Amino acid sequence: MVIKPRIRGFICVTAHPEGCREHVREQMAYVQKQGVISGMPKKFLIIGSSTGYGLASRIVAAMGCRADSIGVFFERPEEAEHPASAGFYNARALDAYARAEGLLSESINGDAFSDAVKEEAIELIRRHLGQVEAIIYSLASPRRTDSRTGETYRSVLKPIGQPFHGKTVHTDKKEIGEIHLEPASETEIRETIRVMGGEDWRRWLEALRTAGVLARNIQTWAYSYIGPELTRPIYAEGTMGQAKRDLEETARCITDDLSGLDGRAFIVINKAVVTQASSAIPVVPLYMSILFRVMKQKGLHEDCIQQMDRLFREQLAQGEQALRDAEGRIRLDDWEMRLDVQEEVRKIWPQITTENLEELSDFAAYQQDFLKLFGFGFPYVDYEADIPLTH
Repeated sequence: MVIKPRIRGFICVTAHPEGCREHVREQMAYVQKQGVISGMPKKFLIIGSSTGYGLASRIVAAMGCRADSIGVFFERPEEAEHPASAGFYNARALDAYARAEGLLSESINGDAFSDAVKEEAIELIRRHLGQVEAIIYSLASPRRTDSRTGETYRSVLKPIGQPFHGKTVHTDKKEIGEIHLEPASETEIRETIRVMGGEDWRRWLEALRTAGVLARNIQTWAYSYIGPELTRPIYAEGTMGQAKRDLEETARCITDDLSGLDGRAFIVINKAVVTQASSAIPVVPLYMSILFRVMKQKGLHEDCIQQMDRLFREQLAQGEQALRDAEGRIRLDDWEMRLDVQEEVRKIWPQITTENLEELSDFAAYQQDFLKLFGFGFPYVDYEADIPLTH
């Protein structure tokens, strides 16, 4: 079939297998160009590894650290007349490229929140790696079913305490509009924490430690975001912010749990980049469009793979010498949150309209990056070709 992008709201419901393969290849080429990263673990487990920061991390681990890896994700496979999700194609391409480089690259497509997938990962580690030396937790999900209780929780992006009314961009229409969000209920706050907080991260580490598949000096880290004043009411001070604070507290608990192995857990605060998760957050796509323009003008802009490459090379490879804030977090949002950058964004924000959107922001680049997530917009891919689906 000929696969074209079909966008509904903040998501593209189609993905192009050749385009996704090209996207992975492009990111791998960037990392390889930077050279090998010394002093890094060689056996990785990456939970949430098919898109965004998780995918980029697995690419840097493979091409930069020359590491073996097991990735866990939950993606839609191909069906008759229906292409798979982008993450499915990303993972398939990554496994093929990494194996061609002589690296072990295994993937598990299943519910990472479930005990069954944790057991499957443990068996793969035993069979192929013996033990893992580094674990990345990079899950973003709208819901989670607790396999121990059978209860399903749903996450929401809402303010807490009072309604939020602000400016946003309707990405499919290229129009500036207004958004109104009512405050979250106590149940919504609690369920968002259960989905996007640290409970499942800790369960993964407990299962792996009990199974004896964690190496001494094990490192594990989770990705988070804080963001600027503009997004604070619906992110840092909203339901997601509560979940991220739980994630940070969990890092401290996991470090205590791993004391017998001299292991440690920590949080990495990333900058705003275009991912499937960030595209779903109200206000954020408009903020990123302005931010990208400002950061490019100052020579500071990074996309997802550039950000992860910097994390591994300039922070993780430094071990205890890595730069951390007062809470012990690695801050990769340092360039985004520079005072001069944020001041420029604040100046542009009240001026932006549908009419001047492309003049005052880099919305075109945002759209281009968004389409690339689903394998579209690559010059060397024939988008008129009939693609056989190998379901």
